[in-house]
Amino acid sequence: MFKSGMRTAAIGLVAGATWNSGSALAAPAAMTEKEALESGTEAYLYGYPLVTMEMSRRVMTNVAAPEGTRAPMGHLVRMRTYPDATFRDVTAPNADTLYTTGWFDVGAEPWIVSMPDMNDRYFLMPMLDGWTNVFDVPGKRTTGTKAQTWAITGPGWKGTLPAGVTEYKSPTSIVWLLGRIYCTGTPEDYKAVHALQDKVTVQPLSTWGKAFTPPAGKVDPSIDMKTPVREQVNALSAEQYFSLLAQLMKDNPPAPADAPMVAKLAKIGVVPGKPFSASGWGPDATKAMQQVPKVGFEKIMQHFKTAGKHENGWVFTTDTGLYGTDYIQRALVTAIGLGANRPQDAVYPTSEADADGKPYDGKSKYVMHFEKGQMPPVNGFWSLTMYNGEFFFSPNALNRYTVSSRSKFKENADGSVDVYLQHENPGADKEANWLPAPEGRFIPMLRLYWPKENPPSIIDGTWKIPAVKKAS
Repeated sequence: MFKSGMRTAAIGLVAGATWNSGSALAAPAAMTEKEALESGTEAYLYGYPLVTMEMSRRVMTNVAAPEGTRAPMGHLVRMRTYPDATFRDVTAPNADTLYTTGWFDVGAEPWIVSMPDMNDRYFLMPMLDGWTNVFDVPGKRTTGTKAQTWAITGPGWKGTLPAGVTEYKSPTSIVWLLGRIYCTGTPEDYKAVHALQDKVTVQPLSTWGKAFTPPAGKVDPSIDMKTPVREQVNALSAEQYFSLLAQLMKDNPPAPADAPMVAKLAKIGVVPGKPFSASGWGPDATKAMQQVPKVGFEKIMQHFKTAGKHENGWVFTTDTGLYGTDYIQRALVTAIGLGANRPQDAVYPTSEADADGKPYDGKSKYVMHFEKGQMPPVNGFWSLTMYNGEFFFSPNALNRYTVSSRSKFKENADGSVDVYLQHENPGADKEANWLPAPEGRFIPMLRLYWPKENPPSIIDGTWKIPAVKKAS
């Protein structure tokens, strides 16, 4: 559920940092233990995306030059191949698109992104603000595939952009560009996509019209590059957490709709851009606040059970990318799928049990039956990906980890298609429709990129995902 295909930032990264809390300019009011736990937990849920984004940014940019999934601020990561069964850096890896990503600070000045003509190839370049909202999505769905140039401007920026440059205004100084370009995975198509990736450029507005080489990054040895970010965020004390949150909210301001929550934050001493101190909490409130990180994260994960739709053994949500004041949904997606797209761009149904409610096991054989004309309805593409119980690929004789809209399926006599999910090869006559499974537990995930919004559609519920049934 909610897997973005790029969960490096959410689960596979970490940051270690220190913050100077100073002395509070607005002392929190004394609270009872119950009041403190309730207020603190509510504030924790609200701030979880911003704290996680910042700590992820620190780790993903804590290198001198681009390497793997990391690059300094203002540089681009250009992923060149799909992962294979040895890959363990990212859970739920993607074998459909190649990533082109980068982190930017648009607080001081805008950054300009230039895209080449994509020759009608599917791509999308979603931009996330510090609160994980996808504030704009240039791409084939929204802007077409011709060459285009845009500027990402920060909160409060006013100025003049070069002719022909479109403005996308970020509500925050932190911006994560999480671009994806469709690729078939053949050597020829890898080469074609690499050429496109190399033509994507980024530069600050002050360098426009000049040759620009981004400076090398500065490595901070105090940042822990091994422990997952989620674990690091969860390990912060309430004082550390709220101190960082108050600091970050200066350059990453709350939305106007957040005004009631901002007032609640002030009552516990969290004021945007002001030094934070817990000295005014009082002994009862201080005791309660020590429980907030644990209670807050437990509440986030409890929301998992009710956050998505359940359909024929599949679980998915269309509440991603833009969250408004649904703070717990935003926090949950941050925790388990940071970087999720808007549903108009992608929906990610996931299944952990068959039509009878029993967990999948490679010792058994399963069939997913698509009636004639009922393959996943998309304008972009779809894929069905096989993961083991830990959301990684497993080795198989065909090195096949997905079947998709580019697969050449063997149809039944009535035009329907059966996809076989099993460990053993079903035989030469069925191999084209075989999605190899590991020997033990496995988890299939369906990806619908640019799903159709008119019936039949997964977004409005007029297209139903077929159940995966145990073969008779």
